[in-house]
Amino acid sequence: MDIAILIFLSSGLFLGWSLGANDAANVFGTAVGTRMVKFGTAAAVCSLFVVLGAVISGSGAAHTLGKLGAVNAIAGSFMAASAAAMSVYWMTKAGLPVSTSQAIVGAIIGWNLFSGSSTDLHSLATIVSTWVLCPVLSGLIAMPIFLLTGKVLKVVKLHALRLDAYTRIALIVAGALGSYSLGANNIANVMGVFVDVSPFTDFRVADLFHFTSIQQLFLVGALAIAVGVFTYSKKVMLTVGSGVLPLSPVGAWVVVVAQSVVLFLFASEGLEYFLASHGLPTIPLVPVSSSQAVIGGVIGIGLVKGGRNIRWKLIGRIGIGWLATPIISGLLCFVLLYFVQNVFDQQVYRPTPYRLPAAATARLQDLGLDPARLAPLVGKEFGRETAFRAALGALADLDGDTRDRVSDLARVDPLRVDADRAVEGSNGWFSPGQVTALRRLDGRAFDYRWQLVDALATLSEDWRMLPAAKVNKLKNKKLRQQYDALYRAFSVPPQ
Repeated sequence: MDIAILIFLSSGLFLGWSLGANDAANVFGTAVGTRMVKFGTAAAVCSLFVVLGAVISGSGAAHTLGKLGAVNAIAGSFMAASAAAMSVYWMTKAGLPVSTSQAIVGAIIGWNLFSGSSTDLHSLATIVSTWVLCPVLSGLIAMPIFLLTGKVLKVVKLHALRLDAYTRIALIVAGALGSYSLGANNIANVMGVFVDVSPFTDFRVADLFHFTSIQQLFLVGALAIAVGVFTYSKKVMLTVGSGVLPLSPVGAWVVVVAQSVVLFLFASEGLEYFLASHGLPTIPLVPVSSSQAVIGGVIGIGLVKGGRNIRWKLIGRIGIGWLATPIISGLLCFVLLYFVQNVFDQQVYRPTPYRLPAAATARLQDLGLDPARLAPLVGKEFGRETAFRAALGALADLDGDTRDRVSDLARVDPLRVDADRAVEGSNGWFSPGQVTALRRLDGRAFDYRWQLVDALATLSEDWRMLPAAKVNKLKNKKLRQQYDALYRAFSVPPQ
């Protein structure tokens, strides 16, 4: 592997370390803060299950974060991860539990502004809404569990020593489950900006085990998280575990259970499939903060007790940290990108031209647009998405979703089909019909992604999106992931 790539990847490792120091370890914050579990035990269990969750289930929340902005140059990925890591590190040093999700979102927006790329406002709104929903939901879950647990213990009347032993075991089990969910949910924060520029390649072990490049990337990030847990997390653990509200051992267990449930809700593709297949509203798979979930659970218990012992000033400081983190990260990323590009002459983003082709007429009509209104844009090239959108807005008053779809039609992204590269090692991820269609297009070149989509959909119904309905959500989501894999495999590097 090129040494330069390893250097660029180091910022992701720094961000992983920061997550372990500030966020991941808070799965056990209340357990350590109440001295029910030793720090060493908590760190070991947390690290092991974070790694397992990241490698086995790490793709759950990556798609939503990726839609916010696709950093397409490794130097840009390096600076985005560095800005997020620095922001989290400063907050960690101050003893404040903040979210790497907030930090990386701010960094991606900073990259979008610098590169002239648009920010998907729908994805941004989804992510930001979870920053409020996560602690609120955790608090609402913790309150009835705390009340119910208290009633059960009064009925059972366990001996104090036995209760103590059971509580320790319960804290470790709940913490392990929470750590697994956290690894699955938050690894996208650590390595998400490197997915499109991953330096690893897929490999197989004796035709029995297939280790993808993304899994390798997530493993490296998860190991960095584990190092952060062991080396620098104790201070934040104690802030969360005992600083906000003095907790009993049972209260500590309730908080761990509440945050574990919340992390599971925002990370489980299985739950999403169950809800969607029954026509129910689904929960967005978005990276959320264990720190926010723990704080919400602690406050929930405090409110059940009347709210008298909650240290509201500390809560206020934590809230200010949550608000400041994405702003600081975004501004820092913008400044660092300017510095690296102009001082070290590094390419921090790959320019993507936008040119609306005449062949897009049918698709414009499908969007309910009159192609004649957009005729002045046909064949005209724009160096940045923001410039294309400005010209588009001058010709037509469109809603955000329609502007996004027209921009997708105009984005020039050269592709060359290499069926062997796409299919090799996929282990049945593509259906036989999909593979046959890819084989028939082998060697074909396309200027736009949607041209590849149309060509594949013409050759096989397995490549066609189903009507937008809740029951089809999971099928369409898998298909979008398959297309994303093809875009990465077939992308033609700029000359």
